Amino acid sequence: MALRRALHFVFKVGDRGKTATFYRDVLGMKVLRHEEFEEGCKASCNGPYDGKWSKTMVGFGPEDDHFVAELTYNYGVGEYQLGNDFLGLTLQSSQAVSNAKRLGWPLSEVGEALYLAEAPGGYRFYLVDKEQPLNDPVQKVCLAVSDLKKSTHYWATLLGMKVMEMNDEKKTVLMGYSDTHCKLELHDVGGTVDHGTAFGRIAFSCPREQLPDLEALIKKESQKILTPLVSLDTPGKATVEVVILADPDGHEICFVGDEAFRQLSKVDPTGNALLNTAMAEDKSDEWFAKHNKQKAAA
Repeated sequence: MALRRALHFVFKVGDRGKTATFYRDVLGMKVLRHEEFEEGCKASCNGPYDGKWSKTMVGFGPEDDHFVAELTYNYGVGEYQLGNDFLGLTLQSSQAVSNAKRLGWPLSEVGEALYLAEAPGGYRFYLVDKEQPLNDPVQKVCLAVSDLKKSTHYWATLLGMKVMEMNDEKKTVLMGYSDTHCKLELHDVGGTVDHGTAFGRIAFSCPREQLPDLEALIKKESQKILTPLVSLDTPGKATVEVVILADPDGHEICFVGDEAFRQLSKVDPTGNALLNTAMAEDKSDEWFAKHNKQKAAA
């Protein structure tokens, strides 16, 4: 579907300091913007938690033409249980490989010029040991599915993605909205997809005018809508419209109106400093220790 594009994947993080080290110092991503919130999000961006939380967008460049990571941190939650739903994000950067080796970040060689590194929380990142391209180094996100045929139909026929590669031997399908943007790989795991409590969300943009039709199509096909079309206000910034869906295996999918999102997602040059300040001022670990408690495990 023309004019739709992949935006970001949402990761829930329990340790903001170690997470920042991984994305900034190992992968070499930049903080694009950072926001603090006193209460939960209408689109449940931070999961089913209503307390104080933060959102940090990190990537190799602006979200206009790069696929980035959204890191959500809940002040009262220390860890999340991984499922088998998120199978990895692949990016091409020999610099990231050398950064990991220099910093002593664990790496496993899993193929020719291919390394596996885990972000804090256990999220898998596959690093292609080749020079970082001038465009977006992020190549694909891989998600587990239980029925490849059914999932391919959902993503291609209902969501308008183009099938680019099918591998019957590996039981994978590679698809995307454009050859130049991050792709989605679906991998049939031959069983139930478990989302744990660390479940993420993948986000795409489309022209705002397409959102009502997309929602209507999903309703007509009796597929899940997690959050019906809603407007989200961000003080001092653009109001965006989103609809949040779930595919046949329960993977959360957010579609957002492109025009307003481009305004909302502009890079904030103070983002890195805001994150550093928030981490320095975060006394939640001390509070839990003082009260002889542990942060909750979600």
